[in-house]
Amino acid sequence: MPEIRKDPVFGQWVIIASERGRRPNEFALPPEAASTVVCPFCPGREDQTPPTVCQCSGSDGKWKIRVVSNKFPALTPEPPPRCSETGPYQSEEGLGIHEVIIETPVHDLHMDRMDEADLAAVLSTYVERIRELKKDPRIKYVMIFKNHGRNAGASLSHPHSQLVGMPMVPTRLSQEIEGAAKYMSEKGSCVYCDMAAAELEGGRRLILREGPFVAIAPYASRFSFETWIMPVAHASHFEDIPPADIPALAATLKEVLSRLNSSVEGLAYNLIIHTTPVHAPQAGHYHWHIEIMPKLAHVAGFEWGTGFYINTVSPEEAAETLRSGKKHKG
Repeated sequence: MPEIRKDPVFGQWVIIASERGRRPNEFALPPEAASTVVCPFCPGREDQTPPTVCQCSGSDGKWKIRVVSNKFPALTPEPPPRCSETGPYQSEEGLGIHEVIIETPVHDLHMDRMDEADLAAVLSTYVERIRELKKDPRIKYVMIFKNHGRNAGASLSHPHSQLVGMPMVPTRLSQEIEGAAKYMSEKGSCVYCDMAAAELEGGRRLILREGPFVAIAPYASRFSFETWIMPVAHASHFEDIPPADIPALAATLKEVLSRLNSSVEGLAYNLIIHTTPVHAPQAGHYHWHIEIMPKLAHVAGFEWGTGFYINTVSPEEAAETLRSGKKHKG
């Protein structure tokens, strides 16, 4: 049973989920062995995953997108959120939801090569799952993320994303929201709206604009080729995106990933949707966005010891490379 423990110094929550150590990892195998791995996400092997939670079917009646419970969950829905406190230590049972969104039946069809309509269907599935999970009052935050490639922590190569519904708001997100609220109290505006506007007005970190969405290399990028996608108009909750805007978001995401894949050799990345907690009201100071973080270098001792990141490719250089389609020579 997973357990959530609170660090007594920083107040940060840590999930202890020993079962996840048993999940298969084709990237940990030598190449000749990895090629023989039987993929549990491919069609015809549905019995190798937990039952389907929901699915999107094609005109042929076969599934195009499957959502299943994670076989090796970080959090589980069964226990009541019982807490315990002993001396300086505080913990609670690992209540939550952990799902896998299998994005396509095609084993090697990644987002940068999907049809825009199929990618839009994946994004619509994200929206639908968040809306469904927010009906549970125990769930305070829903995180959707994607690990692509060995260096990004993926264990299976078949295109998939993950969703985790948590009983608390993650520390990183809380800090982000607090920082945005502080900016608004000082400047009177949303920091994300201001960033989007600044880059659209000739900013050197603009990568592209597609209808209501903009892609930028953030000013203080922590990672080489870090890219954010956000709506130009203010919007605090990802799940409230107008359905008519989802195709444009799919086009933006596809183009960004295609350019990254063309510019960065052996691209591995983490993709995370940052959004307002599900039960929070509309927020004027916080703006949902997608962060894409390529893994070109490992976080090492200096970063862990200080909290500072060392980025060897400036966001201006990264944006220029992605605008021009050049190959990065790192």
